Amino acid sequence: MDAMEEELKCPVCGSLFKEPIILPCSHNVCLACARNIIVQTPEGETPPQNRCSSDYDYLDMDKMSMYSETDSGYGSYTPCLKSPNGVRVFPPALVHRHCSITCPLCHRSVSLEERGLRGFQRNRLLEAIVSRYQQSRAASVKCQLCDRNPVDATVMCEQCDVFYCAPCQQRCHPSRGPLAKHRLLPPAPAQAGTASARRQATCVDHEAENYSMYCVSCQTPVCYQCLEEGKHGKHDVKPLAAMWKQHKCQLSQALNGVSDKAKEAKEFLVQLKNLLQQIQENGVEFEACLVAQCDALIEALTRQRAKLLTKVTKEKESKLKTVKDQITHCTMKLRQTTGMMEFCLEVIKENDPSGFLQISDALIKRVLVSQEQWVRSALEPKVCPEFALTVNTDPLMQSILQLDFTQNKAETSTVPPAPLLQLEKCCMRNNSATLAWRITTVQALPVEGYVLELDDGNSGLYREVYVGKETICTVDGLHFNSSYNARVKAYNSAGVGAYSKVVVLKTSDVAWFTFDPTSAHRDIVLSNENQTVTCNSYDDRVVLGMAAFSKGVHYWELSVDRYDNHPDPAFGVARINTMKDMMLGKDDKAWAMYVDNNRSWFMHNNSHTNRAEGGITKGSTVGILLDLTKHTLTFFINKQQHGPVAFENLEGVFMPAVSLNRNVQVSSRSTLTFNILSNTVFGSRNLM
Repeated sequence: MDAMEEELKCPVCGSLFKEPIILPCSHNVCLACARNIIVQTPEGETPPQNRCSSDYDYLDMDKMSMYSETDSGYGSYTPCLKSPNGVRVFPPALVHRHCSITCPLCHRSVSLEERGLRGFQRNRLLEAIVSRYQQSRAASVKCQLCDRNPVDATVMCEQCDVFYCAPCQQRCHPSRGPLAKHRLLPPAPAQAGTASARRQATCVDHEAENYSMYCVSCQTPVCYQCLEEGKHGKHDVKPLAAMWKQHKCQLSQALNGVSDKAKEAKEFLVQLKNLLQQIQENGVEFEACLVAQCDALIEALTRQRAKLLTKVTKEKESKLKTVKDQITHCTMKLRQTTGMMEFCLEVIKENDPSGFLQISDALIKRVLVSQEQWVRSALEPKVCPEFALTVNTDPLMQSILQLDFTQNKAETSTVPPAPLLQLEKCCMRNNSATLAWRITTVQALPVEGYVLELDDGNSGLYREVYVGKETICTVDGLHFNSSYNARVKAYNSAGVGAYSKVVVLKTSDVAWFTFDPTSAHRDIVLSNENQTVTCNSYDDRVVLGMAAFSKGVHYWELSVDRYDNHPDPAFGVARINTMKDMMLGKDDKAWAMYVDNNRSWFMHNNSHTNRAEGGITKGSTVGILLDLTKHTLTFFINKQQHGPVAFENLEGVFMPAVSLNRNVQVSSRSTLTFNILSNTVFGSRNLM
């Protein structure tokens, strides 16, 4: 737990958190520290939201007066102070009724409400982790089987519930026979005694009520009384336990990604340390050769030898300094990442759903940002161990005084090695493939870009599907029920390197899709594992399916789960770059049928055609038939064709699409009614 100590320190006082509260920016400060950094905002003035300086712009002391105890709960005057971290703090007694508090980390300011600091939620989860951390530092668990002078325990058997030191464990609990299946864990002081039951969290607004639900719209736990009073009555509210499990799962998945990066960073540090030794050895060897050559030229080379040795020494020191700086930077970043990971793991162990949900979103974002930072930073050394210097001893004696190093271009003329495809990061979804790769050599050979190639899915010729600098790419629009061979190569100014090993990619037998949350409009609300969609807005918003079709015959159905106030949802197909903030079919990148409870129209590029009688109600089924062999689009309502063939001469890549408002909810069917094998074309999108 020592690695995460920085996560447990208040940014104001520099000590371990005491009664931490959560600011709106998701950062934490001690309650006492929060009282000290309250600052007055003159009446009518908006508090600054983005302060760039490390200090705060406080009003002059002669403009300050006692702040009302009825407004914030704090009243006595204290002098201006500075924290151990250099953060300027201010007395809790401030002017008038308009006060704000500025986060010492992100410098975001927020106005205090009538309840003052009591309006901020207490971070009970962080408080519990700090308490457990202090216990682990203050006490140690003793062996329970030592006869005299018990020593510190080294393991604890999960099945026996007994603490053992190393000798007692070998003597009384060997890892063989029936005891081989017992699980031995590192001892923790918290396991030595039974912890007192933690008081169940109560609502901030209704202290007599326990948290029981979670408001998705406000992203906060609520009680039943909050729902009854109407504050959250019309919001999307879900059971607290379900959201707790969902957010725990999201944090665990994000931790898996950053854990892989931390593992790579550890391996990279080993490579850098080996590189230090190679540079040292090569530097010594090069110096010896240079001295031998200079001695052979006797007096004529004496003056030049000192200059050449100076250049070699500077080159060596420059390389060593570069590598040491890189080690220092990588070590610091790895320590920060490790501390954050251990902190997150401790958070996951907590059994306080509401407390966990208070900080889970912020932790997930931090973990994802940390993962992205590791992806963006190339884990490659900035220098190579070889010295790009040579000495030519052939010139005549009269040329000795002009002797100097000649630049060895061998370092820059070497083509990059074959990349390594990272199979653990490669995946398939429907007819899309995601591939990731990296360069394996520790030497800092320049790489200008990569070329990703796939065959035609039938062991045919390879074709280029991506050329660029990124090391991860998604290829869309592959054939269904096909096996593709993929390979990648790197290139630089010296030429093109060798191909990587070939990896085989198998696409889905038939097309299936859910709705795509990444490309959907922000007002779209997805649920049921992205198979059900509705909207927060009264305006029409568009969501696309996560499948792309370019050839073949495809049919899918959508069921109308809710239909209120006779809206006009639209169903059809679209390009991936269609407009998401208007009804489907209003631009030239979507083809749709919009329908109410009595009639329907076809629409493309805001052109309305073929009005047809008959509409939809709750429970209706809308079918879409995309026939790319005939290049047509046809619609069905409750299994019956609705109107004539809607659109003809369709060419290109299409994705299932729906537009709706908050009065409608639809769900995609789990399987397609039928599907004819499609022969699609390549289309790639870069994930980076």
